[in-house]
Amino acid sequence: MAARKVERLLECGAVVTVVARDLEDTLRERVQAGQILHREGEYDESCLAGAFLVIGATDREEVNERIAADGRARGILVNIVDDPRHCDFILPALLTRGSLTIAVSTDGKSPALARRIREELAERFGPEYADYLELLGRLREQVIAAGRSSAENREIFTALVNSPLYDHLRAERREEAQALIREITGVRMELNKID
Repeated sequence: MAARKVERLLECGAVVTVVARDLEDTLRERVQAGQILHREGEYDESCLAGAFLVIGATDREEVNERIAADGRARGILVNIVDDPRHCDFILPALLTRGSLTIAVSTDGKSPALARRIREELAERFGPEYADYLELLGRLREQVIAAGRSSAENREIFTALVNSPLYDHLRAERREEAQALIREITGVRMELNKID
């Protein structure tokens, strides 16, 4: 669990220090690569020096309660894993596909349900959505550069996402996709395979 939380923090650009006697392999590798810091040992209040937020992920309730109390006393945002009553914020289950991020939150009532829904969404929104969204972004730039009104642009963008463009790309029907793009936007674009 700690490794998943560390991964999310790193994705957000955080500087992460893990306080633990021992590290599991993934975290140890991150320390060796200089991606995170490791403070070896037990938690004490001094671990919070300079922290903006703290995530308590221990398997000892008394330690988690101390982390929450110490963090709040210092004005630090606190998240105690699987204990919403000790949280100032909840981390939603995230599905990321390039620039597409889908968040699922149950307000801490059932992280397991949030995870299950995220997994279901992952089946619906596969990795190819990263490329699809990049294409839509490139098209958006070109459409806006054409100097149409905001209302016209909105119509074009809506028509694009409601068209069979994604299906054409996924099925590798590039010629149909290019023709559809040209028809809707007026833009001529060579397309590569969506993976």
